Amino acid sequence: MNQANSVDEMEMLHREIDRAFEDFVPPMEPFLRTAFLPGRLARAYPLINLHGDKDNLYVEAVAPGLDPASLNLTVVHNTLTISGEKKGPPSDIKPEMFHREERASGKFVRTVTLPVEIDDTKVSAEYKNGLVIITLPKSEKAKPRKIAVN
Repeated sequence: MNQANSVDEMEMLHREIDRAFEDFVPPMEPFLRTAFLPGRLARAYPLINLHGDKDNLYVEAVAPGLDPASLNLTVVHNTLTISGEKKGPPSDIKPEMFHREERASGKFVRTVTLPVEIDDTKVSAEYKNGLVIITLPKSEKAKPRKIAVN
């Protein structure tokens, strides 16, 4: 077997594997492609936990090092959007002075579809220990109701 043919076959196999993985990746919303996190398939930012009880949903978003004033929260029906900007290193540190730079910075947007409709007039949020904690009261029509049977 010719060495040139082996290299060509390996390159062709590599392209086929790449195409196969691309077919299994769910389509990403446009804002995720422009997220500041590096990599072709960067994770959504900020990472969240979403849980609830009979009256509220709760979102805990991991966002260390953010200025809470830079955060924007928007709720429409059952969609929550978290956006803001994570500041980079101080401007007096020149890029050539870095030995390692792993913490990403820049603008971000994260949209989450919530399992129920929210009463957007009663939403509250706080920033505590690097977490954005959002309380989302369920709308009255989304709360379970006990129905009497006659």
